Amino acid sequence: MIEIIKDKNTWKEQVDMVPNSDFYHTYDYHQLSKNDGEDPVLIHYVDGSTSLLIPLLFRNIEDTDYKDATSVYGYAGPLVQNIGESFNFEDFRNEFNAFLHDHKIVSIFSRLHPFIPNQEIILSGLGEVSTLGRVVYIDLKDPLEIQRAKYNRRLKTYINKCRRTCTVIEGDLDQHLDDFIRLYHQNMRRVGAGDNYFFTNEYYRKVLTSSDYKSELSICIHNETQEVIAASMFMKKGNIVQYHLSGLSEDHFELNPIKLILDEMRIKSTNEGYEIFNLGGGLGSNEDSLFRFKSGFSKTFEEFKTWKYIVNEQVYRELSLNRLGDDYNLNEVSFFPAYRFQNKVEKV
Repeated sequence: MIEIIKDKNTWKEQVDMVPNSDFYHTYDYHQLSKNDGEDPVLIHYVDGSTSLLIPLLFRNIEDTDYKDATSVYGYAGPLVQNIGESFNFEDFRNEFNAFLHDHKIVSIFSRLHPFIPNQEIILSGLGEVSTLGRVVYIDLKDPLEIQRAKYNRRLKTYINKCRRTCTVIEGDLDQHLDDFIRLYHQNMRRVGAGDNYFFTNEYYRKVLTSSDYKSELSICIHNETQEVIAASMFMKKGNIVQYHLSGLSEDHFELNPIKLILDEMRIKSTNEGYEIFNLGGGLGSNEDSLFRFKSGFSKTFEEFKTWKYIVNEQVYRELSLNRLGDDYNLNEVSFFPAYRFQNKVEKV
C-alpha cells in the first residue's frame, strides 16, 4: 500500500520511527526548502512489517498537466524499516510505478544519504544511481585523541593558534543571527556560489528553531576585539551531526576560525554520544579547495550519490526536445531533467 503524507504530525511520527533518519528528512526542513510551486510529500509504502519512506518535492511542469519530483538541498533519499529477505521488490516497483503514473510524474531526481544503508537496494530497477563525489566525515566513535591524531599537522597548528586568540560559544539567535547571515553571505560571494546557496533571513531563523531536530549556532569571537569573526550552523538528529552552513570574516581569513569551530563541535558532539560528524564535500561535489579544507580533519570518506529516474520516457523525450531542440542528443545532456536545463549549475 502506498500513501502520501503531508500532515506534519504523521510525517514526524513516521520519520522518527527510523533510527538513522536525518534532519534532511524532516517535515520542517522540507517546508523550509520548498520553492514556489513545490509541494513537499512523504511517500509511504507498507508491506507487512516493512515500511519505506521517500521524501520528495513535487513540482508542476510549466504549461503541462505533468509533474516531476526532486529532493531537498542536502542528503535525503529513502528510509527503510524492517526490510528482510522476504521483501518483494517486484511488488514494490510495480506499485510505486503505478503510483507515479497516476500522479503524472515524469521524472525524479534525488540526492541520497551517504550514511543510510539500503537506499541503493530499494531503488534497484528504478532508474540509475550515480556517484557524484565524496564527503568527509569524522568517526565520533573513536576516542577524542584518536580523532585528533588523524588531523594533518598544519591543521593542528592553525587550531592551536586560533584557540589562543579566539573563543567559541553557542550563539544566541537574537544576538548573533545577523552576524551569521552577514558572514555566510560574504563567504558565499567569495567562493562564487550560485544563487541557490543564498537563503532568506526567515529561512536561517526557522531552520535553527525547528523542534524536528536539534540545531546549534556556533560563534567564534576574537578575544581582543570581541568581534564575531566566524559562525557555523550544525544540525543533529539520530546519531549524525551535519555541518550545514558557515561563514567567516574576510579580515580574519588567515586565522581561519572555522577550523576551531569544527574542532569544538567535534569534541562536544563526541561527549554527547553522536557517532558521525559529516563535514560534507566540495562545492558542487568537486574535490576543490573546500574539499581539501575538510579532508584536513579526516581521511575517512563516503560516496555521495544521486538517483535519477525517468518514469515516463515518451513524455520526458517530448518535453526535453521541445525545450532543447530536435538536434539535441539527450544522452549527452548532463543536466537532469533535461527539459529544465537553463544554462545554470545544478544544485547539489
